Amino acid sequence: MPRPLPRAFFGLTRRVGVAVLFAVATTSLPCIAEDLPYPVVGAPISPRVSVAWDRYHDYEEATRLLQEMAAAFPGLCRLESLGPSYQGRELWLLTVTEQGEVPDIRKPGFWLDAGIHANEIQGTEVVLYTAWFLLESFGRNEKITQLLRDRVFYILPMLSPDSRDAHLHTPQSTNTPRGGQVPFDDDRDGVADEDGWDDLDGDGNIALMRVADPNGRYKPHPRFPEWLVPAEPDEPGQYRILGPEGYDNDGDGKINEDPPGNYDPNRNWPWQWQPRYVQGGAILYPLALPENRAAAEFILRHPNIAGAQSFHNFGGMILRGPGSADDTYAEEDIEVFDALASKGEKILPGYRYMVIHKDLYPVFGGELDWLYQMRGVFCFTTELFTPQNYFGQTTDRTINLREEQMREFDRYLLFGQGYVPWKEVRHPQYGKIEVGGAVKSWGRQPPSFMLEEECHRNMAFVLYHADQMPLVRLGDVEVRREANGLLRVTATVENRRVMPTRSAVDRQRRITPPDRVAIEGADSVVLGLISDTPFFENPREQKDRPGDLRVDFVPGMSAVYVRWYVQGRGPLTVSVQSHKGGNDRRELDVSR
Repeated sequence: MPRPLPRAFFGLTRRVGVAVLFAVATTSLPCIAEDLPYPVVGAPISPRVSVAWDRYHDYEEATRLLQEMAAAFPGLCRLESLGPSYQGRELWLLTVTEQGEVPDIRKPGFWLDAGIHANEIQGTEVVLYTAWFLLESFGRNEKITQLLRDRVFYILPMLSPDSRDAHLHTPQSTNTPRGGQVPFDDDRDGVADEDGWDDLDGDGNIALMRVADPNGRYKPHPRFPEWLVPAEPDEPGQYRILGPEGYDNDGDGKINEDPPGNYDPNRNWPWQWQPRYVQGGAILYPLALPENRAAAEFILRHPNIAGAQSFHNFGGMILRGPGSADDTYAEEDIEVFDALASKGEKILPGYRYMVIHKDLYPVFGGELDWLYQMRGVFCFTTELFTPQNYFGQTTDRTINLREEQMREFDRYLLFGQGYVPWKEVRHPQYGKIEVGGAVKSWGRQPPSFMLEEECHRNMAFVLYHADQMPLVRLGDVEVRREANGLLRVTATVENRRVMPTRSAVDRQRRITPPDRVAIEGADSVVLGLISDTPFFENPREQKDRPGDLRVDFVPGMSAVYVRWYVQGRGPLTVSVQSHKGGNDRRELDVSR
């Protein structure tokens, strides 16, 4: 039987009306959800921090949400600023882990960022959702609780906060601004950012301009006449497309040739950086942008970071490097990427695992390659939202067919909200024209009712990826007294995760030191051995400091075996320390 509402509840209708009654009813639902006989699964019930995940948050709202999470979970997260953006907004970073005896830096770390391309706005929501879900699930979900005990997440929701707010609060298209707000003179006329987009009809969107022209090469689509498509080669056109809305603001005869944010922050990382004439969007020199430099300096201070994901849009892609055909990834590392991505494709239906230079386009100076090649991190770039989401079926991804699906989706599910009808305006250079096309909130990002699922599925892939970071543990430790009076101590160092404690590129470039397995408490260590098998058939002897063995790495889903011959009565302690794989220790009583 449904629970009757209290009498005071009905009194609200007489005093404040139906609108407030609805608001009270909906905001009260989380409070009573735990009492219901059929609680919802898939999301935290009665969260400490209430958030609507069917909308996009601007800088102030995201800042407030991060501050609320930090205040609600003081033992699980810490909020700090990495410094200001170009326009002075704080680059907020949230560290999420169980805070206890083990310092954050000694846990395997996972880096998570979004919004380096500011118009790709749902990435920030995925990152914020991930932080919120982790915090709200600690102590309620056994798997996530253990994850936060063993790992640390470094979460940067907005890598280009200036342009994110520009996209949300100023006239833009779904594609702008891609870069930040550092002034840049694109047309080399001595003035920066003086000829950007102009909202000709004042509707808050930068759509397209068209003019009727029998010599134009575009015609209306037969099913969706608001959409212009190329005329057939032997067919007369009806319209000429003039480009995005804008004037010639600087009188040089060109329109929109020097807009703000017309550089690419994801071409500003040190690995394989190239100048602008080679790599479009490159700016000045590697890490010239204050936002990128702040993030890079944090990452450099945290060699424990073993995994990473960076969120972009659009297309439903799980991308790994290399970005250049001249570059290479180590084969054994590729096997790890393949294993992780195959699970990602299952968690994210319609997403495809791809290699950037081969399956997309060349990228020089990208964050993903810098994280792998110079920090040894297993990193993916995820291009959020797939066309398969439109109608739940595998689709052809050619541009025209995708646009047709978008138009159909808009007609039947958005009820026309996705596009601005063509309207006539006066243009100072072109005269009488029309403007129309997609609104800025449609084309690259999911509509509100699909946003939360996109957040949850991508969060789930992040957590799987993070869970597969290396995690060293001491397995069997055996102590045996030899006939000559020495103690023989044999320990198994296990890593029951997909990733090795050091990637192949890490070992090749000596990015982090080898793992260390040490024995303490002995009067002297006579011999220290390392073996790949428990039988010590071909052990490697470490002659210098044999009590502190340097293990090159522990492979994924495998183990390394160490053995010491020591003098003394103990007690003894065996410990293992790995920059990217964590640590463990065992006390041994050898008095018997």
